[in-house]
Amino acid sequence: MAGPPSSPLGGSDKDLTVYYDGSCPLCRAEIDHYRGCEGARRLDFVDVGRNPDAVLGEGLDRTCALRRFHVRDGAGTLVSGAAAFARLWRVLPGWRWLAGLVDLRVLGFRPVLPVAEAAYRLSLPLRPWLARLVGRWRRD
Repeated sequence: MAGPPSSPLGGSDKDLTVYYDGSCPLCRAEIDHYRGCEGARRLDFVDVGRNPDAVLGEGLDRTCALRRFHVRDGAGTLVSGAAAFARLWRVLPGWRWLAGLVDLRVLGFRPVLPVAEAAYRLSLPLRPWLARLVGRWRRD
């Protein structure tokens, strides 16, 4: 039996709400992968791309949600970009090693996070091209 529905405003029965662009084949393929991972039952997935009326909660509008990857924890804290991926990976046992790497602290500083964020930002202009490529691949 399913628990109560989760809320993007915090207080969810899920550990994390994941906002994604379901109209993007690349994003959909990635989310489909995460949905199949151990621990995915602890995640609430919100398709912002194909559901324009999705409730996103404070601090997140549809335009921002479609431009960058965002997650919100059960307390309502919203995170985006590489830090959001690290939060997602921390919930999935098979990905925790990568979350630990991105969140690695050295003297109170997280040296890997800025590098991961730069890589994420550099990938954003490639997203439309990659989405078309994945879309063609998934149709075959």
